[in-house]
Amino acid sequence: MRIKTRWNNQDKQRTIEETASALSFTLWRMCMQSLLNLENEGFQTDTQMQRLTVIEEYLAFLLHAVDRIVYNKMDEEERAIFINALAKKLADYVQDNGRDLGGPGDYRAPFIELLNDRMDGYAEFGFFDFEPSFQMSRYFGDAVTRVLGEHQRKWVTTQVIDIEVPFFMKTMKRAITSLLPELPREETA
Repeated sequence: MRIKTRWNNQDKQRTIEETASALSFTLWRMCMQSLLNLENEGFQTDTQMQRLTVIEEYLAFLLHAVDRIVYNKMDEEERAIFINALAKKLADYVQDNGRDLGGPGDYRAPFIELLNDRMDGYAEFGFFDFEPSFQMSRYFGDAVTRVLGEHQRKWVTTQVIDIEVPFFMKTMKRAITSLLPELPREETA
C-alpha cells in the first residue's frame, strides 16, 4: 500500500495538527484496504453502514496504537494535542462518510464515544516496540467479529490477529516514522 512517507517541502516546520491530519488520511486508507482484504477473504458485510462500523473499530484500534507509540516520544501536552487532533480528523472522516452512506445525522458523537470506550479497553493490554500484545490483538479481533455478526464468528478474530494487525503495524510504523522523524526508524537490511 502506498502511503505518505515524506513531506513535499521537507524544510518547512509542521504543526502537530498538520502531522495529525496527514497521519489520519493514511490511517483511513489503511482501514479501507483492510476492509477490502476481509471481504476478499470471504468475510461478508451486508450494508455500507456495517462496513463503516468495521472501519470505526479499525480506527479505534489504530488511534490507540498511535497513542502508545508516541507516549514516550512526545511530552504530555504535545501528545494530548496530537491524539486529540488525530481523533477529531478521524471523526470528520466518519461523519462525512456516515452522512454519505446513511443520510443526515450525527455520526461523530457515537464514534467519539466508541473511541473513548476502546481506549479504556485497550489500555488494559501490553504494547511493546510498535507491536500490540496478543491479548490486545484478540480484543480488537473480537470487536470486529461482533460487528460482522455470528455467521462470521469462527474465523474473523484469527484473520484480524494473523493478517490485519501485522499489516496495520508495518504500514503505520512506516507512516509514523516518516511523518514524525524524531521517532526511531526501523533498521533496514
